[in-house]
Amino acid sequence: MPSLAAAAAARRAGEALRRGVMGGRYLSSLRPSPATAAAPDSDEVLVEGKASARASVLNRPGHLNALTTTMGARLNKFYESWEDSPDIGFVMMKGSGRAFCAGGDVVGLRQLINEGKLDESKDFFRTLYSFIYVLGTYLKPHVAILDGVTMGGGGGVSIPGTFRVATDRAVFATPEVHIGFHPDAAASFYLSHLTGHVGEYLALTGEKLNGVDMLALGLATHYSMSEHLDLVDERLAKLVTDDPSVIDSSLAQYGDLVYPDKTSIVHRLAVIDKCFSHETVEEIVDALESEAAQLNEEWCTLALKRLKEASPLALKVSLRSIREGRYQTLDECLVREYRMSINGISKPFYHDFCEGVRARLVDKDLAPKWDPPALEFVSEDMVDSYFAPLGEFEPELKLPTEQREAFI
Repeated sequence: MPSLAAAAAARRAGEALRRGVMGGRYLSSLRPSPATAAAPDSDEVLVEGKASARASVLNRPGHLNALTTTMGARLNKFYESWEDSPDIGFVMMKGSGRAFCAGGDVVGLRQLINEGKLDESKDFFRTLYSFIYVLGTYLKPHVAILDGVTMGGGGGVSIPGTFRVATDRAVFATPEVHIGFHPDAAASFYLSHLTGHVGEYLALTGEKLNGVDMLALGLATHYSMSEHLDLVDERLAKLVTDDPSVIDSSLAQYGDLVYPDKTSIVHRLAVIDKCFSHETVEEIVDALESEAAQLNEEWCTLALKRLKEASPLALKVSLRSIREGRYQTLDECLVREYRMSINGISKPFYHDFCEGVRARLVDKDLAPKWDPPALEFVSEDMVDSYFAPLGEFEPELKLPTEQREAFI
């Protein structure tokens, strides 16, 4: 990568991931019209814009814009061509309907696994993670409009970018432990870089955050009421720039000033750090039970309930993943997460993922039968195996780190 490009990447990355806590018509609309029928594969990612901006629109509203392999491939294709075009200054991403993106299409993934189509399952992770790396090293400013559900992989295709605008409709979570999986799609990178041990808390409980809390924690960089997005759109539509500072000031100027209310997660950070800094999941549960008995606060009780509903194996795997991510670069996290994901959908671990998706999203009986059924039965060897290198004939994830500079 030329030195100028490397400098641009470093500047963009620094602005994106170290932004302080609390801290002509180019686009047709920030709120695309909801589709009334299932979109064909070619319409699952739409393109809006002309002149100096482009917007990708995730367009599976009936599935909360859950990501498929085809969508990941189209995003890769679009973003690489837009980055190379001298006529495009910045890029945006948004979602159709009431969601930005609910993550990967895990129901479809479960079906592939049950049908024995593991190669297609691996293609999904490889394609999605490759796009996330492109986004995380993108040389042009990127604006994600998080107006609605933003969960799992939805965070992966937005948070590594430059700017994230949360709204009053935004709902963020990394709920993977409740479907027998681990927070992936770069979650071990961005969660581990949040203040204190709130990353462990979000990963292990899957708690939902609103847009104000997303801003407070640094998951979002700006905030706007959903009803004001047209004003933001109007302002961005007038910009002919590739300067992040110009886009930043425009988003701030047309955004809304908000403060956390009394129920906000920011008021719990001290207790969260106290409990979730412990070495093991068992110690975290014990500490949280002690705090719940003393504080008698609803959030403590709910956090304990979520921990006890989650897959015991997924809890231990996810805790280690966040802890390792704290000392790794984006590309290192994605390579490790790919290894974990492939192990997680293969024998002997695929049961919990398939069972979790069944219980939560297919049969919806909310009664998964985890294996192992309790924390005490999850051995260190099992967790080590989840992180183990792939087999001799199974390629690891290859990212273009020589052409695209990773950041810390």
